[in-house]
Amino acid sequence: MRYATIGGQAVIEGVMMRNGNDYAVAVRKPDQTIEVKKDQFIGLNAKWHMKKVPIIRGVLAFIDSLVLGMSTLTYSASFYEDEEETEKEKDKDKDGKSDAVFMGLTVALSVVIAVVLFMLTPFFISSLFGKVIKSPMTLAVIEGLIRIAIFFIYIVAISQMKDIQRVFMYHGAEHKTINCIEHGAELTPENAAKYSRLHKRCGTSFLLIVMVVSIICFMFIRVDNMALKIVLRVILVPVIAGVSYEVIQWAGRSESCLVNIVSKPGLMLQKLTTREPDLEMLEVAIASIEAIYDWRQFQAENAAADASRQPGTGSKAGVSQP
Repeated sequence: MRYATIGGQAVIEGVMMRNGNDYAVAVRKPDQTIEVKKDQFIGLNAKWHMKKVPIIRGVLAFIDSLVLGMSTLTYSASFYEDEEETEKEKDKDKDGKSDAVFMGLTVALSVVIAVVLFMLTPFFISSLFGKVIKSPMTLAVIEGLIRIAIFFIYIVAISQMKDIQRVFMYHGAEHKTINCIEHGAELTPENAAKYSRLHKRCGTSFLLIVMVVSIICFMFIRVDNMALKIVLRVILVPVIAGVSYEVIQWAGRSESCLVNIVSKPGLMLQKLTTREPDLEMLEVAIASIEAIYDWRQFQAENAAADASRQPGTGSKAGVSQP
């Protein structure tokens, strides 16, 4: 099985899918019709030609996903705002400049909150154990376990919200449709429903890998100055994200036993961040995919590659259309 060069995220009553520089957002509107917006997003990796530079490409990809994710999430939410409020926004911001500033501030604030909650808070809590535990390596492990615990509690807490539960259902729809394509089945809601709602390249798995990489990283970084410890936990966030990106990409390209072991915790965590979608949600996810991705061509190329590898067949092996 080959992995499709497509990924996405759940939004409010919809799914965003991205393929290279193209992306599409499909949203189930209050009148039950599906609105599909197709556009291009030229990320930092493409602008700065960093796609082949390990670690750095992961940092830039993480920033790109935050910016595009926040933008598409805001777009999907606009269908459920009060009409009068929406009209005021249109009059206020016709040129879109205010939206860009607001988006930048929102992303920046989100990053700051995440760093404080998941990086600095575990450090300060683990520091309390320093009075009885002298081993820096042990303290680093305790800090990492606290970080994972906070992350787990955060996910469990937000999963109790009704609106978030529906987002998690669309998250499941995103994974099921991609799994359907990658397993060579015709992309229909009924077929997609048969496949797993878990996927190795999920953002949930990425965040868990970030937690694990941070444990390993801080186990080997030893400084005595408290201020320097805090600074290092902030400035090393991009490096940790970059390394984690390489791990998740490696996992997405391989089916080895080692990869399956590494991916298992993330897949288990996805059982919390995904829910089983209904057929209408799968229909929305399919609309998003088909706006930017030729899944039939992808499956045909896979079939041709598989046929050429079979004994007794050559490069001219026939391809059966899905």
